[in-house]
Amino acid sequence: MFQVAVLASGSKGNAVLVRTRESTVLVDAGVSLKRIRAAIALLYPTPPRIDAVIVSHEHTDHLLSAGVVCRGENAMLYITEPTYLVARHKLGRLPRGWEPFVSGKPFTIGDLVVEPFAGQHDAVDHSNFVLHVGDDRRLGVATDIGFATRLLETKLRDCTTLVLESNHDIKMLLEGPYPWSVKQRIRSRQGHLSNEQTVGVLIKVLHPGLRNLVLAHLSEINNDPEIARATTAAFLASVRHDCNLIVAAQREPTPLLDV
Repeated sequence: MFQVAVLASGSKGNAVLVRTRESTVLVDAGVSLKRIRAAIALLYPTPPRIDAVIVSHEHTDHLLSAGVVCRGENAMLYITEPTYLVARHKLGRLPRGWEPFVSGKPFTIGDLVVEPFAGQHDAVDHSNFVLHVGDDRRLGVATDIGFATRLLETKLRDCTTLVLESNHDIKMLLEGPYPWSVKQRIRSRQGHLSNEQTVGVLIKVLHPGLRNLVLAHLSEINNDPEIARATTAAFLASVRHDCNLIVAAQREPTPLLDV
């Protein structure tokens, strides 16, 4: 068993569920524990207990309920030390404590191998992840990407399932209501990927073995799910790739996917 579902995704909160035979893990917990449990209950008749929470960075839409989940589920927290130091006041008491990880150094949670790698975002120590269970199936989770580094492209190149940011439509962003300073931040090298930039990443990492592609972290103000889907679908059609394309939503989980 190696399954993934995006429980919530967008500017108002993010959480990704990863389940193996031995472990049930959240990558980020940016929505309430109540919403996380409700989403999991839609996927499993008997919801599994969460063993661990992995935090990518300190922004609230990724960290909001990490401490609450750890208390409610008696879960271990995995977080980089710089991120913990700036976020500990948000986390509160952790019944099992926390385990630091370092980008570039794999760690294990039961049978799950987690390979964190540095991301480009305006956070103190942002990480993206590749996760696997020792076979040829690999899950990439990469959001809050200012720009696609060579490291990102190398890490995502062999993934069989990919959760990849497609944050904004450039026209909607530029014509939208955000202040110009915020628009500049979103478009900067420490911000987020546009739909077109997501295609640019796919040009570098797409391979015949990619089974599932989940577009994630869509802005509700500066993007539209159908625009994001159409942009990526057009590229996939142009290269005759028929992977399962899903657009993650803010308020409902994706289906369970076999990585």
